[in-house]
Amino acid sequence: MGEAKRRNIKRKESQLSCGGIQSVAGRVQIRWEADSAATPMGQLAYFIEFLNLSGLWSRWIESCPLAYTSPNAPGKAEVLGTWMLSILSGHRRYAHVTGIRCDGVNPGLLGMRKVISEDALRNALKHLAQSGGADWLEQHLSDSVAALLDVPWILDIDTTIKPLYGHQQGALVGYNPRKPGRPSHAYHTYLMAGLRQVLGVEVAPGNEHTAKHAQPGLLKILDALPAARKPKLVRGDNAFGNDGLLRELEAREQPYLSKLKLTKNVKRYITRLFQQTDWTDAGQGWEGQNGELALTGWRNKRRVVVLRRAIKGEMALAAQEDNGQQVLAFIEADRKAGKEITGYEYAVLVTNTDYEILSLCQLYRDRADAENAFDELKNQWGWGGFTTHDLARCQLSAQAVALIYNWWSLFVRLANPEARREAITSRPWLMSSVGRRTEHAGQTTISLTGLHAHFDQARAALMRVSAQLQDWATQTAEQLQPRFVWIMVCEYLKQKLAAISPPRSLRLLQNHAEGIG
Repeated sequence: MGEAKRRNIKRKESQLSCGGIQSVAGRVQIRWEADSAATPMGQLAYFIEFLNLSGLWSRWIESCPLAYTSPNAPGKAEVLGTWMLSILSGHRRYAHVTGIRCDGVNPGLLGMRKVISEDALRNALKHLAQSGGADWLEQHLSDSVAALLDVPWILDIDTTIKPLYGHQQGALVGYNPRKPGRPSHAYHTYLMAGLRQVLGVEVAPGNEHTAKHAQPGLLKILDALPAARKPKLVRGDNAFGNDGLLRELEAREQPYLSKLKLTKNVKRYITRLFQQTDWTDAGQGWEGQNGELALTGWRNKRRVVVLRRAIKGEMALAAQEDNGQQVLAFIEADRKAGKEITGYEYAVLVTNTDYEILSLCQLYRDRADAENAFDELKNQWGWGGFTTHDLARCQLSAQAVALIYNWWSLFVRLANPEARREAITSRPWLMSSVGRRTEHAGQTTISLTGLHAHFDQARAALMRVSAQLQDWATQTAEQLQPRFVWIMVCEYLKQKLAAISPPRSLRLLQNHAEGIG
């Protein structure tokens, strides 16, 4: 083909890719570029650097048990990279993978040749589930928090319900307060309080939502931890205040704090204590009193703390008669006769610790932060989606979301150690910018254009994190570099967030030999 013909073809292609529109400001030319290398998540390059220098990405890829025999099959990097980019993008369905297939920047930074399709990802996870994928992800979840557990920490346990709308395996009717009667899955979660790092998650059928179904996973985590890294407290709501779980924790000499269900025997005990006057301040308007209680089925007495708080203002009680008529009863103080009627809300905690009442009650109130983590994982990450017909792939997706959530949370704390940001704010802040890749003279450049008002603050934070990571990477030998950087990340966060002094340099070789971090 001659030079003139090539110029004519190029001119025609250019004319086809251009078009004019009539905007409010006048006529504007629109040019379509289908082959340019660009991404709407340009700032993600800094997170990829974090994964690379800390060794998290390479260890995840190398230990993956996925194996194909076909020469046309995608590699591990393509499968895991597509999975991770989809989760980081906030996707909730495998069909959403199509939205990142035109990303011309980030897949290359991860060493990927391409972004695979949603069907290829589903099939890959089916193979992964059959080759020990759950154990592989469980190990990486454990490794993502191991280096953080040598400071005092609290383990929160809870169960969150995921409603289902199809014919999935394990989609059974169980406890579902928001949608009664709707089939669901139960997610038993074990969380490191404060940093909100997930230690483990188990996806169970909807009718396996009780504490006895969460107990095996909890005990497995506790038994696997060395004595120096065990939690200072295991904390749960009233579902976990049952004798079976408490006896197992007591046998391991594990401190715990839980709530008791207000059964008839518990209410009878509260009635006896209400007649006493030696109530102690428990903070935020609550009063508390120590006691010992042995419920039916308990082998021994346990320490309980009864809490009460006066209800302010007038109260009205509503009742429904047989004919459907609603009746209201007003409870008011007779001020003329000098009579005072005080209404109370109350709760009962059970524990095997010796903390005084004020500290104990504050410890339990702090558990509310765990609910924020569960809400974030379910509504801002992929726990509310990535559903398949088989339970095994649902388990893999839940673990993968938790693992990438752990990595992203630690990266965000490096960028902003003063306060924790949830995904709804951290993703736009640290990911969203137009990134355009250009290559010239053998050098690759990514140009970033901001998409939000805090682009300058994000630039300063990301460049500071990048400089710190590169500085850590230059402080040790190449073969120890990834482990050293990861340990320094964890030590830096402990120093910033928990005021723990940095480690002695002599610990590095020992940590490398033991595989800590």
